[in-house]
Amino acid sequence: MARIYDIVVYGATGYTGRLVAEYLAGAYGGTGLRWAMAGRSEEKLAQVRDLIGAPVDTPLVVADSDDPASLGAMAASTRVVVTTVGPYQLYGEGVLAACVAAGTDYADLCGEPVWMRQMIDRFDAQAKASGARISFSSGFDSIPFDLGVLMLQTEARKRFGSAAPRVKCRVRAMQGKFSGGTAASLQASLAAIAKDPSLARIMTDPFGLTPGFTGPKQPSGDRPMLDEATGSWAAPFVMAIINTKNVHRTNLLLGHPYGTDFVYDEMVLTGPGDAGKAAADYVAKTPMIGTPNDPKPGEGPTPEERANGFYDVLFIGEWPDGKTLRYAVKGRYDPGYGSTCRMIAETGLALLDSKASGGIGTPGAILGEALVERLRAHAEITFGVEE
Repeated sequence: MARIYDIVVYGATGYTGRLVAEYLAGAYGGTGLRWAMAGRSEEKLAQVRDLIGAPVDTPLVVADSDDPASLGAMAASTRVVVTTVGPYQLYGEGVLAACVAAGTDYADLCGEPVWMRQMIDRFDAQAKASGARISFSSGFDSIPFDLGVLMLQTEARKRFGSAAPRVKCRVRAMQGKFSGGTAASLQASLAAIAKDPSLARIMTDPFGLTPGFTGPKQPSGDRPMLDEATGSWAAPFVMAIINTKNVHRTNLLLGHPYGTDFVYDEMVLTGPGDAGKAAADYVAKTPMIGTPNDPKPGEGPTPEERANGFYDVLFIGEWPDGKTLRYAVKGRYDPGYGSTCRMIAETGLALLDSKASGGIGTPGAILGEALVERLRAHAEITFGVEE
């Protein structure tokens, strides 16, 4: 079957998938990009196409996670599948398997480390053989963190001739909401662990996505602390459980350019003094996700809320002799939606130009600085040293 499309957005009738399709239609309409919208219902796809103002001749592909033949046909028809259909442990394996079999590149928004590790064990060798490049976690988890460390270490080698053996990630500011899909993914992960308690080890191990390699003991980041590097109190960061694993996987896949003794953690800053301590204590005790108030899949913020969101993430590289290097990643738009839809779309576009070999990777390992440049140019995300 000929590959008649460059990119297929699978899940285009869902909340986040619609935003990805809307972004492609607006930013790349008229550029010659051959893209299509995919989902279970042609009628709903047509409604979304009209709602987002995509051209009436935008191709619509009917594919269903319960119908392997439809997934296989979709994968064979395109160079890249961008999928927003989660929780991935419930709906993702069929799409992934179809892409691996067809040698089709793939990007998702997965933040489910247990499922990711199962897919690495099951499909990595096959993806290497078919040439399919599989990019998990191609949204706010974990692109700003994965690429932030990558860029800090690139600058570190230029300036000092060595990578920083210790990097601290500190979220300085963030405005936005977690998606209903993220909440559903957490619930599905907890359900899987309840069914098979041995899976909890993958969830808690910073090296859960680096089969065959375990590095040094890592900071837990599970309780408030006064962060000497910034002078601010710091609290646990809910996304660290997935981001740290992806950062270590990038290091592994690139041949350990950060070192085999690399130590990394993530926390959110709450400010100095007694007020900062009180805020850190509150954050540590108050679940940000996994409560009855979580949005449902398909729900999300208003366009105004998406437009007014932002994030500011600082990375601090430290050396034993006292040298330090600071690097920041800052994004406009709500991180979980407005920025994420741009990140996964640009990941898909970067895969079109990538010369990387096949396998299950990370955005940092597969695309690296090429993706950074796309995000700088198109997604209103800045990457830079802070002197």
